[in-house]
Amino acid sequence: MRAVIQRVTQASVSIDGKICGEISQGLLLLLGVYQTDTEQEAQLLARKAAELRIFEDAAGKMNLSLADVNGGMLIVSNFTLCADASHGRRPSFIAAARPEQAKPLYEYFVNLVREKGITPVQTGVFGGEMKVSLVNDGPITILLDTDELK
Repeated sequence: MRAVIQRVTQASVSIDGKICGEISQGLLLLLGVYQTDTEQEAQLLARKAAELRIFEDAAGKMNLSLADVNGGMLIVSNFTLCADASHGRRPSFIAAARPEQAKPLYEYFVNLVREKGITPVQTGVFGGEMKVSLVNDGPITILLDTDELK
């Protein structure tokens, strides 16, 4: 699994102009699921994302987690994170999980984050044509890949 995590002051996702998920302070997490991913990768990534200390403490150091600042998480599925653009100019998405595999893992990931006590946890619509809006705070953007976390 691969995630792009952005610290935000606000973020929302909409379909056809209607907001289907939004948070104020917290994390926007774009989630890509590979064909080789299992629940083990979801568990690893959910723990890491929820516990990342990327919010500033009173001394201005990135030392606080999402739970420490009572922040929310907006989780949006994004198969394009699994793109291979190493050859040519058109990315290949062959390594991305098919929807029938990716959707249950995405939903499992969302539930794991909720079980960690993060609130609110909002989502987009899996497979939907979504528009994501955000105000990146910092800007702080972190790339997590479970292949590198093992």
